[in-house]
Amino acid sequence: MANKNLESIKNKNSLFFSTLKEERSLLKLLTIIIAGLILWPLFNLIGEGLNGLKNGSVNLGLDGLKQIRGTFFLLFGSLSLGGIIGTANGWILANCKFKGREFLRITQLTPLAIPAYLLSAILIDLGSINGIRIHGMGWGIVIMALTTYPYVFLLSTESFAICAKKQLEACRTLGVGPWNSFLRVGLPMTIPAIGAGLALMGMEVINELGAVQLLNIPTISAGIVENWMSENNPSGAIGLALIALIIVISLVAFERILRRKSRRWSEGLAGEDSPKWELKGTRAILSQLLCGIPPTLALGIPIFWAISNADQIKQGLNLDLMALTIRSLSIGLIAACITLFSALFISVLKRWDQSKIIKSISFASGIGYAIPGVVVAISLFSFGGIPWNLSPIVLLIWGYLVRFLAVAKGGIDAAFERIPPNIDEAATGLGSNWPKVLGKIHLPLLKGPLTVGFLLVFVDTLKELPLTFVLRPFDFDTLSVRIFQYAGDERMAESLLPAMIIILLGLLASSALIPTLDKSKKGNFQ
Repeated sequence: MANKNLESIKNKNSLFFSTLKEERSLLKLLTIIIAGLILWPLFNLIGEGLNGLKNGSVNLGLDGLKQIRGTFFLLFGSLSLGGIIGTANGWILANCKFKGREFLRITQLTPLAIPAYLLSAILIDLGSINGIRIHGMGWGIVIMALTTYPYVFLLSTESFAICAKKQLEACRTLGVGPWNSFLRVGLPMTIPAIGAGLALMGMEVINELGAVQLLNIPTISAGIVENWMSENNPSGAIGLALIALIIVISLVAFERILRRKSRRWSEGLAGEDSPKWELKGTRAILSQLLCGIPPTLALGIPIFWAISNADQIKQGLNLDLMALTIRSLSIGLIAACITLFSALFISVLKRWDQSKIIKSISFASGIGYAIPGVVVAISLFSFGGIPWNLSPIVLLIWGYLVRFLAVAKGGIDAAFERIPPNIDEAATGLGSNWPKVLGKIHLPLLKGPLTVGFLLVFVDTLKELPLTFVLRPFDFDTLSVRIFQYAGDERMAESLLPAMIIILLGLLASSALIPTLDKSKKGNFQ
């Protein structure tokens, strides 16, 4: 009798786990479909490019070499200037103590709220009023550095806060100052984190379209749009897109290698907050200026411009603006919802299935964030045309999914790592299927990361210009497109309200990153 009961229990468990496996196989299928939607257009573009190279039909257009050279000059200049600003501010705010330090740490995130194309348009407008010509590579380097250096700051300040604590304490004991300690100890040990931040900066620089077109800088992104839309030369656009893919894939590989090295440097080094060098007098003032000038310029210039054009508010407040805002917010909400649910399914499967193939699919599905928006756009155009004939709105939302899935997925993955696996095991052991585990256990624990992920994707969608500009249907403008059009027509003052909406939403999204500063302060490295 006991043996029969034992065998009955085994049969029930076997049936339960086989059912659970079947249910999770549906989740696996859904994840593969999502990853396929992200990767298939890109593979199709690469296939077209390789086939064109084989047939000799792919070219770089009339100015392809000039645009490639301009991209590398812009990359070198922006990364050099932004790397110096981000690293210096990261060191000062992580290891020095002076009046206003906590406030200045938070303000380093504000440049992320200002799109480069918006800052360029505002500077061009202010320059035209005051007789200053804002134009060319030099201005492009300064603007891109100002709007992207926080990537280096975030990774470097986190690394400075937890690496080489004992060595830095020894420097203090021996009377070595903060500058020499930075050069001899801090900088060498933080180079991997700085390099990873520079790689992220590079991805943003290559993606930029509006700023380089307004400043008349020849770059790959601008060349792709010109070949595709103006010169009716898709072969030239595809050729430049392949070059862009090679560059961004190299940057992604470089960033991942350096992040792994950075983790190895920091292993076992986290702990209590170490003592900081107290700066007084001239040193404190110089530190305040160095840390305060970049965010003040990035946010202060748009605020000054808005105050100068305050009389334009009534002129811009009309039904057209209301329709434009509703359209932009609606497409942002739709894209954020689809992207967030897709990221959640992929992250859940990655948690439950630790196989290499699932990890590879999870990583590959987030590669779209590194791909320039114009490259994603032409890959969807070439894939979504004949025989599919997909609606431009469908292609646009699809493009947002490709571009921003990684934004939502990163926070969810990190949150799942903090949830013990035995919670899932206990729930499934009590008969809950994966939708119930997800709905009743995971979602309540993931409210914070899901909210932040939704906010970041929503705001990134509103700010995105290259993808929207190329894929939007005829007469379907968004806030970002309208700002770009007004800037090109030298009517920038009329875009005051759209610009302020984007800046305010950008500041809201940047505030969601403040907890990352608290983590680095506590010495947590993820």
